[in-house]
Amino acid sequence: MPETKLLLATKNAHKVGELRQMLAKFPNLEILSALDFPEVADPVEDGETFADNARAKALYYAAKTGLPSLADDSGLVVDALDGRPGVHSARYAPTDTERIDKLLAELANIAPTHRTARFQCVMALAREGDVLATATGTLEGSIATERRGTNGFGYDPVFLVAGRDHHLAELTSEDKNAISHRGRAWRAMLPHLVRLCEILS
Repeated sequence: MPETKLLLATKNAHKVGELRQMLAKFPNLEILSALDFPEVADPVEDGETFADNARAKALYYAAKTGLPSLADDSGLVVDALDGRPGVHSARYAPTDTERIDKLLAELANIAPTHRTARFQCVMALAREGDVLATATGTLEGSIATERRGTNGFGYDPVFLVAGRDHHLAELTSEDKNAISHRGRAWRAMLPHLVRLCEILS
C-alpha cells in the first residue's frame, strides 16, 4: 500500500507526541505536523466552541499545506468557574505553571465537592476545503487542591480523574490515552481515518 501523508494541525509538541502514539497503528501514514511548516502562520482561534476551533484549524492547515489535516481543540471546563477556562485554556496564562497557579487561586474557596470539571476534546479531519468528520471525547473529574504526578502536560497535575485516586499526570502515557478526552475523540475518529486511507491509497 502506498504511503499517505497526514498533517497534525498543531504546533503543540505534547499534542503531536500523543497523537503520533495513537497513529502508530497506521504504518503507511507519514505523519507530519504544523511544526514541519514553520513558514505557515498560526491560525486565528476565535471560535466560541471547541468544535468551531477544531474545524477552522483543520481547514486552515489543509488549505495551506495541501495535505489532509487532523486538528484537535481541547480544554478544561470547570463548573464552579462557569465553564472557564474552556476554549481559552491554552491562553488562560502564559505558561502551564502559571495556568495551574491561576486556576488553584480562583478555586481557593471552593469546597472539594464543588470542584467538578471535565476535559473536552473535539477533533476535525479536513481535506481539500471540506471537513470530512468530527469526533468528540470527554473525561470527567475534578480539580485537586495540589499538584501530583510528573507525566502529561497542561492541567494534568491537578486533574483528579473521576472514580480513581489518581491525578492525570500520575498515569503512564498508555493509561492516559486509554481514558483521556483526546483518546476517546481519537477512537471515535478512527473509522474516518481508515476511510481516508482507503480513498488515498
